[in-house]
Amino acid sequence: MFQRKILTCAVMSALGLSSYAAAEEEKKDKSLEIIEVTATKRTQNIQDTPVAVQAMGAETLKDNNVGNFDDFVRYMPNISLGGRGPGQSDVFIRGMAIQPITVMLSGAQGTNPNVALYLDEQPVTAPGRNLDVYATDLERIEVLPGPQGTLFGASSQAGTIRYITKKPDTSGFEAGFSTGLETTKNGEMSNKVEAYVNIPLTEDLAFRGAFYNVHKGGYIDNVYGEFSIDPNVNPDVADSVKNAVDESTTYVTARNTHLVEKDFNDSFYKGARLGLKYDINDDWDLLLQHTTQELGADGVFDYDPEVGDLEVQRFFPDKLRDKFSQTAWTATGMVDELEIVYTGAFLDREVEQSIDYTGYNNGGGYIPWYTCSYASDEVPHRECLDPTKGFKGQQEQTRQTHEFRVATDASKDLRFIGGIFYDNFEIRTQDDYVYVSTPDLGFVPNAPISDSVKVNPDPRMPGVAFFNDITRIEDQIAVFGELSYDITDKLTATAGLRWYQIESDFAGSSNFAQKGEDGDSGRDYDKSGGHTTEPLTISDTITKFNLSYKATDDVLLYGTYSEGFRPGGFNRGGGVPSTNPDYPDVGLTYDTDDVRNYELGWKSVLFDNNVRFNGNLYFIEWTDMQVSRFDPVNVSILTFIENAADSEIKGLEGDLAWTATDNLSIFGAFSYNQTELTALKAEVIEMAPVGSSLPLTPKFQTSLRARYDWEVGDMLANWQIAGQYADSSFNSIVASEREEQEAYALFNASIGVEKDSWSAKLYIDNITDKRATLFINDQDDIKRVTTNRPRTVGITFGYSFF
Repeated sequence: MFQRKILTCAVMSALGLSSYAAAEEEKKDKSLEIIEVTATKRTQNIQDTPVAVQAMGAETLKDNNVGNFDDFVRYMPNISLGGRGPGQSDVFIRGMAIQPITVMLSGAQGTNPNVALYLDEQPVTAPGRNLDVYATDLERIEVLPGPQGTLFGASSQAGTIRYITKKPDTSGFEAGFSTGLETTKNGEMSNKVEAYVNIPLTEDLAFRGAFYNVHKGGYIDNVYGEFSIDPNVNPDVADSVKNAVDESTTYVTARNTHLVEKDFNDSFYKGARLGLKYDINDDWDLLLQHTTQELGADGVFDYDPEVGDLEVQRFFPDKLRDKFSQTAWTATGMVDELEIVYTGAFLDREVEQSIDYTGYNNGGGYIPWYTCSYASDEVPHRECLDPTKGFKGQQEQTRQTHEFRVATDASKDLRFIGGIFYDNFEIRTQDDYVYVSTPDLGFVPNAPISDSVKVNPDPRMPGVAFFNDITRIEDQIAVFGELSYDITDKLTATAGLRWYQIESDFAGSSNFAQKGEDGDSGRDYDKSGGHTTEPLTISDTITKFNLSYKATDDVLLYGTYSEGFRPGGFNRGGGVPSTNPDYPDVGLTYDTDDVRNYELGWKSVLFDNNVRFNGNLYFIEWTDMQVSRFDPVNVSILTFIENAADSEIKGLEGDLAWTATDNLSIFGAFSYNQTELTALKAEVIEMAPVGSSLPLTPKFQTSLRARYDWEVGDMLANWQIAGQYADSSFNSIVASEREEQEAYALFNASIGVEKDSWSAKLYIDNITDKRATLFINDQDDIKRVTTNRPRTVGITFGYSFF
């Protein structure tokens, strides 16, 4: 079956099924342009790079209206998302997927992603909240599928995605702007303004600035709803509170009248990037860049099919503000024939978010304790009060990285690149869970119980029944290198390794509001359940081997063995007895999960540079997979992580670009992944059985873009039509949550004109108004479906100055 599928995929590619993934910009003479990439930390022709790499250049990003992270990922057939809106997504490559942890716990207990995200030279990966950089004035976006651990380190387990910005240039002045307006079916209007300027200040000094302000209108409605506690929905409350309700109990009904709003999921991106480049002399230059962005989102980006199409019922405000600033610097120079690069960056990110958590009434084991009164001689009647519940979180991330590397002459038969890398990453998270009825029940706000580390030392506001006040620190140092040797003019061998040491610290407390003088005040993570002040230290060495063969000037063949890893960490809910004695206790820590990857690839440019066809066959062994679970009834009142399973992935990916005629060009790619759980190691997580496929991974995905250019008088015109298809997939690897997600197909089209320095385009996205099922989740304890934006029609106008 696997071989037949591979053959089918290959034939489809040969017929022209293609994707944006490999679609670099085409030249005006219609021959294919090969762009330069830095996938091996050297600037190199993409066709001469003996590793899997896909790139979308500036023109392709523009042609496909790529703005945010979600826009970009949908054009990469071997990439999938598990997320719930802007700034709240995890990305997966080559089928190596685990359903993401809720963003409400990403700071306190989220695992590191297994795909590393880079902004130029700095990793900006974060648990549950990949940095969602708006794609203004980018040189390209590079995707490196498969483990990239030797050169890019931790979390480059399934692959690496790199945003490469345009840099200041002393060669000449240029500037430009673009503006756009669009309307979404049954939704609000959207608009954007983007601009850039490059100014040579002297012969040796240049400035570049990029600026953007983007508003995306909403399309999901928060409709009127009522909610009250229903013991028939949540009968499995903990033993200590089962008697909180009985037949005589009355229930207060929550109503969301004050929050009812049509199209309530607006979002915006606004930011700037400023850069200076100084050519010190013929051998040395210095680059300094500062990037700042604010992302905002109201409402939610998944809907409740039980309520209606693109409708939800929310009882607590949903709002996100995500700000970051990054200052980065790079010095590059030559010492004799040795290239020296030192690069560093500092990232500061602040996230504030509120989320409706009323659905927790349907699953929480201790809900009656925090919501219902108890009978007494004075008050014999029991009452369950307002069930409205919400989350208010504040998270600050700081990251400082430094890398020093050297590279020998790339033209020599024997060449080396390697260096030292240091990364300090800190997450300070304050997660406040608001239970509206707790003040009326006599619960007293409390302060963090930790003796030393406190994000906010003050008592929480009335109504906060539970909160995390946690600091996570990860220090990493690594030494890496790759050595290549040209055995013959055509055959090259490369060996690489990376030694790393990571120290992870987990401090602070989880805290419960007290009822008068009674109640458990929480856990101090320097004292409780085996936690100490000592960090968790992990060190190891990973390797890579590559053999490439230049069959002809236009055909490169290669084979690669590579390894990747994702750091382990502390279990917030570990080290204490399980709630149910039939279940094992949760471990204090969880270990790394590791990947071994075997692949054969090819890169080819054929028929007088009119056809490019690249691809890879791969086999992946993924061991000790990190899986998260929240089970407040049977196991622990806190979310925990376990090295729960092993799996294997067999796959094929390919991309093709074809200049069919002087006017018609076709670009694209496909992927096929056969994933399988091969062993279960879970003690407390009830997994899908051995043989089950991994979640969020369609077996087959493909996309097609055809572009036609022609002249109209003294203008250039073009039309473009594009399609994307994804097979069905499952949403989870946990047995109780597992559900099939339907296959889908999406189509876009555009028509544009250019004359001299100006351009205009009319486009329509999601022509058929399809609701793609991207991610089924119950992270708020009510099942909802993340989907794509409904049919959207827009127009853009741009002008460039030279």
